[in-house]
Amino acid sequence: MSAPENPQLDPQPLSSDLQTSAPYVVVPFPPPAAEPVRPEPKAGEDPIWSGWDVLQIAGLTLLLTLFVGPLLTVTGARIFIYPHESWLDVARKPVLALLSQFLSYVVVVLYMILLVQGKYRARFFQAMRWNWPGIAGVSFLGVGVLMLGFDILGRFLPMPKTTPFDQFFDRPFDAYLTAAFAVSLGPLIEEIFFRGFLYPVVARRLGVGWGIFLTALPFGLMHLAQYGYSWGAVLIVFLVGVVLTAVRAMTKSVAASFLAHVGYNGTLMALAVWSTDGFRHMDKAGALLF
Repeated sequence: MSAPENPQLDPQPLSSDLQTSAPYVVVPFPPPAAEPVRPEPKAGEDPIWSGWDVLQIAGLTLLLTLFVGPLLTVTGARIFIYPHESWLDVARKPVLALLSQFLSYVVVVLYMILLVQGKYRARFFQAMRWNWPGIAGVSFLGVGVLMLGFDILGRFLPMPKTTPFDQFFDRPFDAYLTAAFAVSLGPLIEEIFFRGFLYPVVARRLGVGWGIFLTALPFGLMHLAQYGYSWGAVLIVFLVGVVLTAVRAMTKSVAASFLAHVGYNGTLMALAVWSTDGFRHMDKAGALLF
């Protein structure tokens, strides 16, 4: 059919709008947001717990060992074991003090385990870098023995003639219990807290040097009352803490510092046993050992 007969079939001219092709508009995608770069921890220490967690552990330890533990232990012993003795006499018994400290430490360790494995879902000994050194660990016992050289400083520092710690060696039975505690649970708990929990938190923020210093300082001050507030004795303990923390920093192993701690305490106790004829003549030991 012709166009005049059916004009609708004739090709219609394109409109000016359609004739001009619209330019393609490319909408750029926003660049992916870069994740914040986490600063590398100093000294290679990056514990899963925070400094606040460490403060909570320290507060719990002080509460239990200074107040709750002694109160419950002395009260129970006064009621069930020593009903005819005064409260003061019962409170002065070294065996009860050791029992109180033992029970307090058990609670603290359980709290630390629940914190690491419950809150942070990590293995306890792996998280705090226990890292048992194997047969080579015997050498760290020797490091503890060498630390006895610090005790020579006691000859040139003001040292007390008697200390509150002396009462633990008044009787052979109490002395042997104290010696057993000093080479087992005592250094174990101290190393777990100071070198396992405290040191890596400080070293992560401030580096190795400050980590060693700020770990050894409270370690020394913790023994202040035990040694009759003698700064000379506390200085010696502080220096021991410096070596123990340095061992932990260099080996990345809390077990290594624990063995060095056992070596130091064990040598002191062995010398005390030998010089006092089995803790029967404590006047021969001298204040330096304690």
